[in-house]
Amino acid sequence: MGDLFLVRHGETEWSRSGRHTGRTDVPLTERGREEARRLVPLIRSHRIGAAFVSPLQRARETAELIGLHDQRVDVDLREWDYGGYEGVTTVEIQRELPEWFLFTDGVAPGPPDHPGESPEQVGERADRVLAKVDAAHANTEGCVVLVAHGHFLRVLTARRLGLPASAGALFQLATGTLCRLGTEHGRPVIAGWNVRPPT
Repeated sequence: MGDLFLVRHGETEWSRSGRHTGRTDVPLTERGREEARRLVPLIRSHRIGAAFVSPLQRARETAELIGLHDQRVDVDLREWDYGGYEGVTTVEIQRELPEWFLFTDGVAPGPPDHPGESPEQVGERADRVLAKVDAAHANTEGCVVLVAHGHFLRVLTARRLGLPASAGALFQLATGTLCRLGTEHGRPVIAGWNVRPPT
């Protein structure tokens, strides 16, 4: 099990305003592009064996801006399907459901093309991605990089650490940051979180 680097895409208008952005394909803001560009020295300082990216444009553009030109698009890296909560903020949801919490309660059903996912369903996708990461580590030298989305990467981190998908709630993840999951004594650990280069 080699090092696994997680990159959350740069800022979008929706991430800045706190709107749940699952399948809606919003672009990066100029600030989001700059957040991505600032990660280049951190990425270049490591040997990259394989890179996987979400199909959504905010992740693909981030991958290009950080210099990952030979990456594989993987639909399993899409953000959580927020169903009926797509485009809605947590504050708006909690006006009607004060105790609502994404990582335990999931989302309201949406239309047939994006019906919504439970935390467990997102965890299943994360497990599939981790199996691909392990296969890449077995067949290449260097670290593996995933460029994707905040809530999905938080669930993936929980699953890598052997925790339930709901434990993704424990890992706050900012836009345009790099995280490193490594090992200590053969066990998965967080080796770096929300890393940005010094300004």
